[in-house]
Amino acid sequence: MQMTITARHFTLTHVIRDHVEKACEKLERYFDQIINIHLTLSIENSRNIAEMSLHASHFNLQSQAEEMDMYIAIDVAIDKMEAQVKKLKDRVTQHQKKKILGREQFVYSNLFQRNNDKPKKMIKTKRMIPDILSIDEAMDKFDTHKDPYLIFKNVETDRINVLVKKDELHYKLIEP
Repeated sequence: MQMTITARHFTLTHVIRDHVEKACEKLERYFDQIINIHLTLSIENSRNIAEMSLHASHFNLQSQAEEMDMYIAIDVAIDKMEAQVKKLKDRVTQHQKKKILGREQFVYSNLFQRNNDKPKKMIKTKRMIPDILSIDEAMDKFDTHKDPYLIFKNVETDRINVLVKKDELHYKLIEP
């Protein structure tokens, strides 16, 4: 992530630059595809203004804050940007879930018994559409689920996973 800071009508100090860099690190925690951040700090008639532009793949975000103290203005602008990034990440995640839901994918489970003397016998076949969940969501859903296992499509890996309850506190996650 590239970061540029522009100061208007005052001299940018190392302390302010360090404060901005430390505060912008929390944006990367939510979204790692940030290309660059441009922060414009200005002082106009005893007002401290912080304007922030964030450019990532396929979108641009903007935030602005005006306070009596420059540090507070920086923090408010970054907090507004953080809220936008969280909202965008949720929207992208929900869009990916909807896109995957558009395609029906079934999981087949066939168990066969083989003997050389007798023909194959099908023991159990189950056809289902797996829910698209994260691991935390699957563990939460498991409490309302009656079966000793839960088959779901993992949002992070985009693969079919099986969550098995070992006892009251422990789960086993099976991923192919």
